Amino acid sequence: MFNQLGVIGCGLMGGSFALALKKAGLVKRVVGYSKSPSTTEQAKRLGVIDTAAESALLAVSGSDIVLLAMPVAATEATLKAIRHLIDPKVLLMDVGSTKADVVDAARRVLGKQLGVFVPAHPIAGKESAGVQHAEATLYHGRQVILTPLPETDATQLQKATDVWSALGCQVLKMTPQNHDAAFAAVSHLPHLLAFAYFSAVANQPSGRDFLTLAGPGFRDFTRIAASDPTVWRDILLANKAEVMAQSKRFRDVLDLLEQVMQSDDAQALETLLRQASEGRAQWQMGVARPR
Repeated sequence: MFNQLGVIGCGLMGGSFALALKKAGLVKRVVGYSKSPSTTEQAKRLGVIDTAAESALLAVSGSDIVLLAMPVAATEATLKAIRHLIDPKVLLMDVGSTKADVVDAARRVLGKQLGVFVPAHPIAGKESAGVQHAEATLYHGRQVILTPLPETDATQLQKATDVWSALGCQVLKMTPQNHDAAFAAVSHLPHLLAFAYFSAVANQPSGRDFLTLAGPGFRDFTRIAASDPTVWRDILLANKAEVMAQSKRFRDVLDLLEQVMQSDDAQALETLLRQASEGRAQWQMGVARPR
């Protein structure tokens, strides 16, 4: 059990982690800090945190486990603000959706303290952001990717593995680079496409009329376009090179489909569609091989 969890970023992810640790009996006290004081106060009213800290540094003070749950673009500034109180025995983790940029920031800032940091990415979330949507079961049954560094202390890595496992997660490990390549394909590009597709429909002259006719398929396809724009701005810019590479692959396939349509090649079109349909039917979510 941990004596105190320090949460920096009391939104959906940080708030859910705090609630999950409380529910599992893994922490005695939770101290939280958010850039917006109203968010921290709301987290306190909802029982997500026990004490509202006035700064990120004060959230770390006295904590033996610290979670960074703010946008990835704020990682370096946040680490600079808290590094003076990071004890060698503290378990420091994040929940960012990109890892190479987070690791680079940690290397620049933490120096000899780098060993306490275990970068993490829980594959969980909602379209609705904010602490009011936090729930203790958000991470249960989900995968969590850890991207430990050569400098990562083995004891801290084991602690991180044990914590996420205790919350009902399947813990996988891979390098930050492999993580970012994989999630550009299966998460970051799909969000970019959803944002672009919804905008393309809604912003054409008859777009609003078209939207009144949309059914479950459109709803399901565009669901993630309702995600937090600030969060996804940072993710897409942080992992730009990998997302652009995946976008090129997508464009190539889309071009091919358009070519066979243009040529009225029904057999070729059906073959391409069948390959995708059968692949999707055979795919099982959550079956992964760490690299």
